[in-house]
Amino acid sequence: GGGVFLQGWAGGYPEIVKENELFERYYRELGIVPAGEWDAFMAALREPLPATLRITGYRSHAKEILHCLKEKYFRELQDLEVDGQKVEMPQSLSWYPEELAWHTNLSRKILRKSPLLEKFHQFLVSETECGNISRQEAVSMIPPLLLNVSPHHKILDMCAAPGSKTAQLIEMLHADMDVPFPKGFVIANDVDNKRCYLLVHQAKRLNSPCIMVVNHDASSIPNLQIDVDGRKEILFYDRILCDVPCSGDGTMRKNIDVWKKWTTQNSLQLHGLQLRIATRGVEQLAEGGRMVYSTCSLNPIENEAVIASLLEKSQGALELADVSSELPGLKRMPGITKWKVMLKDGQWFEEWKDVPSNRQTQIRPTMFPVKDEEKLKAMNLERCLRILPHHQNTGGFFVAVLIKKSPMPWNKRQPKVHQKLPQRTGDTEVTAANSNNGSDCITEEPILAENESKKVQGLQNSDTEQSKKEGVCGPPPSKKMKLFGFKEDPFVFLPEDDPLFLPIQKFYALDPSFPKMNLLTRTQEGKKRQLYMVSKELRNVLLNNSEKMKVINTGIKVWSRNSDGEQFGCAFRLAQEGIYTLYPFIHARIINVCIEDVKILLTQENPFLSKFSSETQKKVKDMAMGSVVLKYDPDPEKPDDLQCPIVLCGWQGKTSLRAFVPKNERLHYLRMMGVEVFKAKRKEEELENKTEEEVQHKLAQTEEGMDVEDKEHDLVTKMEAEIGEESSQSPVESSAMEIENKTEDLDQSSKNATTHISKESKGTDTSNVKD
Repeated sequence: GGGVFLQGWAGGYPEIVKENELFERYYRELGIVPAGEWDAFMAALREPLPATLRITGYRSHAKEILHCLKEKYFRELQDLEVDGQKVEMPQSLSWYPEELAWHTNLSRKILRKSPLLEKFHQFLVSETECGNISRQEAVSMIPPLLLNVSPHHKILDMCAAPGSKTAQLIEMLHADMDVPFPKGFVIANDVDNKRCYLLVHQAKRLNSPCIMVVNHDASSIPNLQIDVDGRKEILFYDRILCDVPCSGDGTMRKNIDVWKKWTTQNSLQLHGLQLRIATRGVEQLAEGGRMVYSTCSLNPIENEAVIASLLEKSQGALELADVSSELPGLKRMPGITKWKVMLKDGQWFEEWKDVPSNRQTQIRPTMFPVKDEEKLKAMNLERCLRILPHHQNTGGFFVAVLIKKSPMPWNKRQPKVHQKLPQRTGDTEVTAANSNNGSDCITEEPILAENESKKVQGLQNSDTEQSKKEGVCGPPPSKKMKLFGFKEDPFVFLPEDDPLFLPIQKFYALDPSFPKMNLLTRTQEGKKRQLYMVSKELRNVLLNNSEKMKVINTGIKVWSRNSDGEQFGCAFRLAQEGIYTLYPFIHARIINVCIEDVKILLTQENPFLSKFSSETQKKVKDMAMGSVVLKYDPDPEKPDDLQCPIVLCGWQGKTSLRAFVPKNERLHYLRMMGVEVFKAKRKEEELENKTEEEVQHKLAQTEEGMDVEDKEHDLVTKMEAEIGEESSQSPVESSAMEIENKTEDLDQSSKNATTHISKESKGTDTSNVKD
């Protein structure tokens, strides 16, 4: 894990020469760097990138983490010298709101040389595992900020892996932590099945019921339907993040091999795909909605050329937003309006008519700037943002913010009056709407029946015939879905009258307002082991699109089966993952604990009741054994104590009370309370890591088709069986606990199992170069 955080510095790559003559010739000629700054620009590209981190601003305790960072860790580093050199202090990014993003030049080599720094490093790594800190390139934080997300927005993230931007979007949905189910949601898509699991891993750390990970080709992502007051309507998104695959030449400071591999060819090959993805995005954008297009490339072929073509074919339906006053403190260059096209042999072309016919497959008309001065002026291309590395010590980046004024011109087909609308009986699909999901084929011009008014759902039958001729195909056969990637388990909502629910409702005294309709499992047959929960809006999406959507993961775990609980009235124990969502609905089995109690719960394995405060002992006395909620509320009278509320899942035994919290979260809460949890690396840890690797290896070998979650509960089942044979103590005290412990370790290893899939695990944050 540690390497993921601080990577790629000092002395790692002496063999790569940071020179590329063609690159210099190309960008010098295009004039993307202001006069007199060329040498500074090139020098910056040759310097390693500072590490940047973002404090996830998604709980009241973002402020606590910030406080902890500044008051404790940074303070300790203040006068630190290593090898006679003063350690540089981390700096906050001036343009990121509320000091929640920081960069630091500390290299790995230095980190090893000082116990204080090692402690800081451990803090970062551990908080990253919990999802409280995100290791993310500074420029990559910009697109989500410019989307202007509100908690009610329906958001599509088209090319989302590995997910640091997705995480930012989820945080914005949960701006108000008192609302367990914001109305908005994020659908995060990626074309690469393996990288989708990385996305799941990133999103999981945020425990949100409002995120769904899907696996499609972004350029032909299907139209989804939702049920609006009993009518099926096409789902349009309020916000779309379109961070397309790109040549990545803005990432040379991090991905060193770009230096030797760079040629203009990459951009020429990607331009068409980028334009198709962006086009598919704006088609699905609601009127008045905002789409952010971004690349980590400096190349106008992938940037302004794509935006200009999009604006041109939109015929006024789209406009570039002027965001010059947003993110004050961010140094940016305007978009450019004139550029040329170069072949990889260094040959330049000024306009399309100069391109010889044998080159007309490589170079396309959409790659050239608009000739007509009037038209060009109306596009306002200067409203795009270009971020140059030497201005604020970052990577290179491009961002454009588009607003949709009206439907796309090719989506304006009016319903023909003389046809009557298809009859709707109950829940039957509207076939016509289905036939136009454009899902499995890419036609040159996407033809989608987005009617002028979304209210008109009369996508008529002759229209369907028409669209077949025009190359729009019907819903993909379900068989086809199995061809790529793993076959995922189905998402099954709990039936209205499922007997499973009654004892749960009684045991935890759930509020009548509890949305039990939103509970789901991942099994069609057999025993339900885990209960997950999604928001009402995502339930709507899941129920209406199972045929055309490949869902990788959604929902957070709220209850886990624990058969020992049955004798006390409930076979399901609370899961820490979902407790913040569930807590507002629970009215029983809540134990309010003081800060001393919390420390005991988090530092001791299975403490006796006698160790707790007398108030806590009193409360426990009258409560049946089983799963409990442990709640800490800060005391404003004691400002030095932790000032954010904490909710923990616990288990009350005959004579003991314990918390069920994964290790990294446990450490997190202790740190926030000022308890020293640092331990220097020791032999035992190496041993621990060894066994963890073995678990990972086993995990990797278990049937690939399973979701991590299922792999986990498969292993847990095996363990339950083993423990069952040995256990001579009272069943509750032992098995519930031990299983939990082992599950915790599994949680960790299954996380790693997902991570090892991607380059991320090697420490190259691949968030941008999506090849």
